[in-house]
Amino acid sequence: MIPKVKRPQQRRMLALEVRDNVRISPSFARITLGGPALDGFEHTGRDQAGRLFFPREGQRELRLPTLQNDGWIAELLIMARSRRPWVRTYTIRDYRAGVQEVDIEFALHGDAGPASAWASRAKPGDPAGFFDEGYTYLPPEPGGRQVLVGDESALPAILSILEGAPESLEAEVFLEVPESGDIREVECAPGVHLHWFARNGAATVPGELALDGVRKAELPQGAFYTWAAGEAKLATGVRRHLVADRGVPRSDIAFMGYWRHGRSSPG
Repeated sequence: MIPKVKRPQQRRMLALEVRDNVRISPSFARITLGGPALDGFEHTGRDQAGRLFFPREGQRELRLPTLQNDGWIAELLIMARSRRPWVRTYTIRDYRAGVQEVDIEFALHGDAGPASAWASRAKPGDPAGFFDEGYTYLPPEPGGRQVLVGDESALPAILSILEGAPESLEAEVFLEVPESGDIREVECAPGVHLHWFARNGAATVPGELALDGVRKAELPQGAFYTWAAGEAKLATGVRRHLVADRGVPRSDIAFMGYWRHGRSSPG
């Protein structure tokens, strides 16, 4: 059975600030966070993610929980809403220990959600917090045969996985993005095949194109590890298809629903 998540032994709240905000494609921004709290940060790569804390509109300061490990949750819930920050989960795209910085990439969709709205306006000096939650990409071996699937919310995680993968990786990778301009040039192992799908304004639920691509694809013969994430129906749809139609053991599939179309996250 594949473990669901690998967490650091000790997790602590990191008080950081925005150092840069760069629009890297029509639908994505890269925000650099930094500060002394990152000294000694345990960067594992893969799909390492954590809770990002940022102010609600109108809040003059960012109040962060202070308890380590999972104690922060109860501390956050007893805060008055007027003082409670927004909390969302994001992947670490890069870490530079020498300058105490991390990069986080945001899929932007206007002001439809608090994280997108914040990322669109964040400027150097703005406060933020980060709490490491570990990673879920846990293949039985670093290389070997794999299938990776994600929409724009999972793109940073999959790119991080590919950049850290060994040359022996053989993978079919299915990536869905809002626009053709969001398609990236990716350096990866020679045995990796990228399949990009751009909605380009089509009235489809995010994830449908990638899921359809998986259904129609010629996937590796024999055993392979699958990691699928993004909109909930994409993640569960990939798992259901592989198990029911391809006979893949459930234990060989890691799947995460990052969000649900038409529903906002609580907070």
